[in-house]
Amino acid sequence: MKLSKSEKGFEKQSFSNHLEEQNSYKSSENSPNSQKKILYVEDHVDTAEAVKVMLTDAGFKTETVSSGKEALRKAKEGFDLFLLDIMLPDMSGWDIFKTLKKNIKNTKYIFLSIIPVSTERLKEFKKVGISDYITKPFVKTDLIARVKKALK
Repeated sequence: MKLSKSEKGFEKQSFSNHLEEQNSYKSSENSPNSQKKILYVEDHVDTAEAVKVMLTDAGFKTETVSSGKEALRKAKEGFDLFLLDIMLPDMSGWDIFKTLKKNIKNTKYIFLSIIPVSTERLKEFKKVGISDYITKPFVKTDLIARVKKALK
């Protein structure tokens, strides 16, 4: 079957686009973030999906769960960072943190919540092992920068 000039151009362009996609995928696989696993515990599906996309696009291996019980079960798979919402239907992010902290060593924790905290409270959180506290809504670049900082 013979292709017209426009079809050949389209085929060539499609192949070029395919190669660009493959190369960008490979480059994110080789990024320093690609080996870092993050579990985001968030009961609002839209928020969970948006954050997952942001972090995945930044090269992190990101998974989400919507409850504390799921988080505790999933934690056994090993994660470098837990992003915890404070208000969840079955248990608080604080309770999840306390349970994980007792049982899992060498991991980081960040709270993401709509509830603002004072500077003093943030200092208390950091003393007990919470790397950061991010108030929703947040800016994508800020989230990614703070996640990277916590994982250094």
